[in-house]
Amino acid sequence: MFLFSFVTYYTSTLLAACYRSGDPDSGERNYTYMDAVRANLGGFQVKICGAIQYLNLFGVAIGYTIASSISMMAIKRSNCFHSKGDNSPCIVSSNPYMIAFGVMEIIFSQIPDFDQIWWLSIVAAVMSFTYSSVGLGLGIAKVAETGKIRGSLTGISIGYVTPMEKIWRSFQALGAIAFAYSYSLILIEIQNTVKSPPSEYKTMKKATLLSVVVTTLFYMFCGCFGYAAFGDLSPGNLLTGFGFFNPYWLLDIANAAIVIHLVGAYQVYCQPLFAFVEKTASKQFPDSKFITKEVEIPIPGFKSFKLNLFRLVWRTVFVIITTIISMLMPFFNDIVGILGAFGFWPLTVYFPVEMYMVQKKIPKWSPRWICLQTLSLACLVISVAAAAGSFAGVASDLKVYKPFKTSY
Repeated sequence: MFLFSFVTYYTSTLLAACYRSGDPDSGERNYTYMDAVRANLGGFQVKICGAIQYLNLFGVAIGYTIASSISMMAIKRSNCFHSKGDNSPCIVSSNPYMIAFGVMEIIFSQIPDFDQIWWLSIVAAVMSFTYSSVGLGLGIAKVAETGKIRGSLTGISIGYVTPMEKIWRSFQALGAIAFAYSYSLILIEIQNTVKSPPSEYKTMKKATLLSVVVTTLFYMFCGCFGYAAFGDLSPGNLLTGFGFFNPYWLLDIANAAIVIHLVGAYQVYCQPLFAFVEKTASKQFPDSKFITKEVEIPIPGFKSFKLNLFRLVWRTVFVIITTIISMLMPFFNDIVGILGAFGFWPLTVYFPVEMYMVQKKIPKWSPRWICLQTLSLACLVISVAAAAGSFAGVASDLKVYKPFKTSY
């Protein structure tokens, strides 16, 4: 965890330094991740970067849809357990909740661009702090209640799982951790909304350090106390896996906070993809009124809402597609592992390192060049291992899987 946090912070500062070409204070801006790659590396690498980034954003939308439905189902099951007892089956289908989340995202996806969702980001951050605090508090309370620290330094016991399953789970966990630090794929787009002075690089460097430190502390405390509370029986998600049953109202608040957080996070991650498709469409068909025309709809007490038919149709179709795929493959932990493995090395490590070396003109085979390339190679190995573990998890889940009939 600490290794991932250090690598992510370091490479994020390298990426932030590439927001402007040349001088970090007055050089030409690169408004998107692809623009930064185009300015520094160019050629085929721009297309590779775009494909990986936008495919990853598409995958994040699927992962968030699955996660939100799990939290909504947890609220339903929590109330069922409270009224019928902890041993009641309380089987709940995930499909209605994925559809409900999709409807919410269709509405919020009509927010035109990144600049106008700042308030949604603040709400999401507050909700993230809320449910993390609840999970941490419940873990500490459980350890204090039992007076025992369960588990071991080597992780889940052999016998509870086979040696091979333990290896695959360990690799999958690497992918999950990588996903938890996957904000680099939208870092440039976020940096583009930062006002200066001071320079965007200095502001982003401070913000990155603060966010990495805070999230790492929460990750470590929640993970350690959760494992100490349940040991080998630890659920994949402390708030939805029903390691805890009471107080049920507090669990409901925490899971509601998760849903609200994911509603906002979905938009934050999808806005760059929305903007890319709409910008490309307007360049290809500049005379199409369906794509370029905006109709102002007055809203009493607020600014007029600009309705664009292409945006309405395309973003709605996008949300519907991600919702359907989520219903087809609702394997949250495996999907998260795959996304983390797929995006961590290229977007968090490789491109930032390569762009930084080009921008700073670091000579080949110099000590710094060797160190950066060694870092990149090590992270590639980790990503490959994480991908292998996550795909093994999907293969295992598919053995008992029935399309559109997932329940918990």
